[in-house]
Amino acid sequence: MRNGVQAQVPVLYVADADAAQGFYELFGYTEQRTGGDGDSRWCHLQCGDLTLLLAAVKPRLVTVELPLLVYLYVDDLAATTDRLTAAGHTVEGVGHPAHAPGGECRTTDPDGNTVLYGQRRAVPAQARGGAEARFSLIREAAEAVARRDGAPARCQIGGPRGEPCPEPAEVKLADSWGDTVWGCLAHADEALLNARGAFRANEDVMGLAGFLAARRPQPDAAAQGM
Repeated sequence: MRNGVQAQVPVLYVADADAAQGFYELFGYTEQRTGGDGDSRWCHLQCGDLTLLLAAVKPRLVTVELPLLVYLYVDDLAATTDRLTAAGHTVEGVGHPAHAPGGECRTTDPDGNTVLYGQRRAVPAQARGGAEARFSLIREAAEAVARRDGAPARCQIGGPRGEPCPEPAEVKLADSWGDTVWGCLAHADEALLNARGAFRANEDVMGLAGFLAARRPQPDAAAQGM
């Protein structure tokens, strides 16, 4: 048997341990252990087999870039949303993407981290409150970036078994290794969530070649006038 990970504990650095704990308890987490005092406090939360460690430590043990994005799957999207709104948190419904057919919502925790939560169990269409609004993590950016000539007409990502996707190609993705692909909004979302190093490629960005070209010595105005 191959050695591997036995458990994982996501760690969130927070400014106020009590406020953060109260927020994540709305998702069903309960306190297991707490420790520390003064400028170094931590709280270990658990929900079923899932764990979360909140750390209010000064100085932080590692440097992190904020805000973060946390994605949670919940049993009951509507009940979770009701608890959050009753506690005063703003919640935005963002549609029914392929990875969360029961719906997906977005909110923020007390530290400004974006929290997306979705329901894997599908719900009847009539319970969705009208026409389904497709959401993508990069939908806003995709709408702002005009697609240039040469983009394919159809999604190049396709389904999980290699089946072609008839939806139009709306977003260009790239990764840290230089591969690129055009996809529809739903499949682009799926790729961003599951493909390591994937990001939205903006064709308006000048790239490294343009960046270096802009730094080359330029003739001064006097030389240009001769």
